[in-house]
Amino acid sequence: MQKSQNTPDTLPQNLTKLSKQNEPLLKQMAKELRFLCADIVEGANSGHPGTPMGLAEVATTLSYHIALNPKNPKWLNRDRLVFSGGHASALLYSLLHLWGFDISLDDLRSFRKLGSKTPGHPEYPLTQGVEITTGPLGQGIANAVGFALSAKYANYLFDKNSSQDKTQKDEILNHKVYCICGDGDLQEGISYEAASLAGHHKLNNLIIIYDSNNITIEGEVGVAFSENVKARFEAQGFSVYECDGHDFFSIDCALAQARANTTSPTLIIAHTTIGKGASTLEGSHKTHGAPLGAEILAKAKKEAGLDCTKSFYISDEVRFGFATTQEVGASLQAQWEQGLSKNDKEILEALLHPDFSAIKYPRFEVGASVATRSSNGKILNAISKEVLGFLGGSADLAPSNNTALENEGDFPNGKIAHFGIREHSMGAICNGIANYGLFLPFCATFFVFSDYMAASVRVASIMRSKVFYIWTHDSIGVGEDGATHQPIEQLSHFRAMPNLLVFRPADANENIACWQVALHSSTPCAFVLSRQNLPVLESSSVECIAKGAYIIKDNEQKSKNTTPQITLLASGSEVHTCLSAAQILESSGIPTRVVSMPCFDLALQNREYVDSLLGGKVLAVEALRGLELYAFADSVLGMDSFGHSGKGDELFKHFGFSAQGIANRAKEMLESKNK
Repeated sequence: MQKSQNTPDTLPQNLTKLSKQNEPLLKQMAKELRFLCADIVEGANSGHPGTPMGLAEVATTLSYHIALNPKNPKWLNRDRLVFSGGHASALLYSLLHLWGFDISLDDLRSFRKLGSKTPGHPEYPLTQGVEITTGPLGQGIANAVGFALSAKYANYLFDKNSSQDKTQKDEILNHKVYCICGDGDLQEGISYEAASLAGHHKLNNLIIIYDSNNITIEGEVGVAFSENVKARFEAQGFSVYECDGHDFFSIDCALAQARANTTSPTLIIAHTTIGKGASTLEGSHKTHGAPLGAEILAKAKKEAGLDCTKSFYISDEVRFGFATTQEVGASLQAQWEQGLSKNDKEILEALLHPDFSAIKYPRFEVGASVATRSSNGKILNAISKEVLGFLGGSADLAPSNNTALENEGDFPNGKIAHFGIREHSMGAICNGIANYGLFLPFCATFFVFSDYMAASVRVASIMRSKVFYIWTHDSIGVGEDGATHQPIEQLSHFRAMPNLLVFRPADANENIACWQVALHSSTPCAFVLSRQNLPVLESSSVECIAKGAYIIKDNEQKSKNTTPQITLLASGSEVHTCLSAAQILESSGIPTRVVSMPCFDLALQNREYVDSLLGGKVLAVEALRGLELYAFADSVLGMDSFGHSGKGDELFKHFGFSAQGIANRAKEMLESKNK
């Protein structure tokens, strides 16, 4: 093990926090914390005791370094703590309880029970003090990078608009972002993506604590993982320190070094033993995902010098030891607030309460031909000009996604985020940016590559975090790139995701209305946009878009009280083709209505209203899988195969999505009805 280069005597003053004379108290704090975690899992008869027990000394030491104020959990300059290994939630909940957050012993006893605020994995905003939902391994590291980037950009805004001498002004936000991770997090590829970006941006406010216990579910980590983690992170631009994860002063030194580091992000490799103190199960992979069992737990408590007849026990002296976190945090918050200038407060107000009514949306001429990815680029710039906290970028596809923001610098010293070819971490980083509390992030890629983002989008939807996804090249209209780049099933997947609004606008004007709805929503939103040009139609009503669907063309004989024989229901690029198909059908004497459904999710929420729009037989048309459209339609003209390589217009015709093809399918439906 590499020894720390510094000692408490050589580190900057006040960065080390522990004293040898307090060692007996520290040992008792770690011991009672360790067995509180074991009791929590045992009480639920479900969970993961091994990691929490192994991290007891690290968590105890961190309590003296971390800046939090449980009386004001949303204090902006608080340190952020992310458990990337969300399965170690028993430790997180125990810490939050002992630090003074709104988590009682009864809440700890309700661990993993229905309706409790202590679920199996941490959930935001369910539990006070939990900064972000974690569970899928590796995402928490990317979330932490998002937090760290947010602080850097916020400081840029404060500094940019400051009237003080730039050489004298300290950073307004000088907090740290702590992330606790394990072997599983580092084996997931998302951690490599996120760490690469953190090193690139030299995020010196990021401290990742790696619980290196050499155990995964299947046994010793060496069965599948043998890389040099230290060398890996150093190659990505991190400073790396190692410590004995059961030695308070070794941990204290490593944390002090990390906090003193002003040039790079930090990885602390804490060498620990999984299930530390678990008697005969200490060091065993069997402690990872199952309770110790009453017999082993009682034996372990006895060996530790604790009363084995007591559970969920915390002594007064241990409570006093952990209470230091709250006292220090309250003092730090008071000092921070006193240091804010009037200008700083104005910037915070603009970030916290954006004025969407000030946005001046672009105008698009009816009849013009504009791809929705292109109109969306103009809309993004219009929003950016008026909303200080609106920012984002693409996974190296800005020229194709049309996501470049004009006259803006590169994040974190500007609004343009260059995520590189890192879709998976891009999504999770944006979750961190959204949960930081000041910004409205967007991120972009080709729709087919949204598969790489699905896990992060799912977590954003669980949290209802306001992230905006820009997914372009939305169908077989991609053309020559072929089946690998033509999204077929992705739209159905994301429409099935709760708490996610998926917009597929038919044209530039509908795109504007979709954004007006999205900005006022309380959930993440996705925009699925065309590569090919589409005719600009009449402006859409925001009220109609908010209900998910509207009649874009009624049958030509409506004045004669003739109801439509058939309704064509479509979204995106297929809407204008349905309008042409309706003309063919009307010329054949078939009264036809066309309904545009830019947001299937909102349509489901307004089912009775949308049903009232539909007349006669209903044919849904989408150049994608579209099976969910059977919720409204009698038949669906969609894709039942992957695409082909060829020109987009030829592919639409080949798969039956030409105006004539749609009209023929509609006639077949009516003929079948009359037989």
